[in-house]
Amino acid sequence: MPRVSEDHLAARRREILDGSRRCFAEHGYDGATVRRLEEATGLSRGAIFHHFRDKEALFLALAHEDAERMADVAAEQGLVQVMRDMLDHPEDFDWLGTRLEIARKLRSDPEFRSEFLARSIDLEAATLARLERQRSAGRLRDDLPTEVIVAYLDLILDGLITRLASGHRGSDLHAVLDLVEESVRRSRTE
Repeated sequence: MPRVSEDHLAARRREILDGSRRCFAEHGYDGATVRRLEEATGLSRGAIFHHFRDKEALFLALAHEDAERMADVAAEQGLVQVMRDMLDHPEDFDWLGTRLEIARKLRSDPEFRSEFLARSIDLEAATLARLERQRSAGRLRDDLPTEVIVAYLDLILDGLITRLASGHRGSDLHAVLDLVEESVRRSRTE
């Protein structure tokens, strides 16, 4: 039997993740049946579950991948920039609907919550490190612990995701992000 190359396996895994992301975003976790996952990926259940032990492992891999993408941008440009990118390029954020499903599973599935939180440390660490650099450079307010500012930005991010996933694309959201950014900056009068 011929061996399948690592490149082929990686491409197949990517194909599964991309198709599954669309399926979870459109139908939710519970509505993304194995049949729908097969249709969305164009692959058989055997091919899908050769790469992922079950539907939850597939969903967790998507959640982790999305957190990594956000962590990369947050580390370089800040969490507010992640939010601006969501507004300016919604086509690049096909995972918004999936993020709502993640929130639902975090609330209702303790095992998923434990695994997801363990994997989400990168995003929080990237955000925290960037804010600490901003604080050291004198650009971030210093009257609050950095962890409080991270929690604040996370709340804003969750609200923005909910708004966008529900179809709200109002231009006022850019002004809201301006307000958020201004609220975490050090006052110019200091």
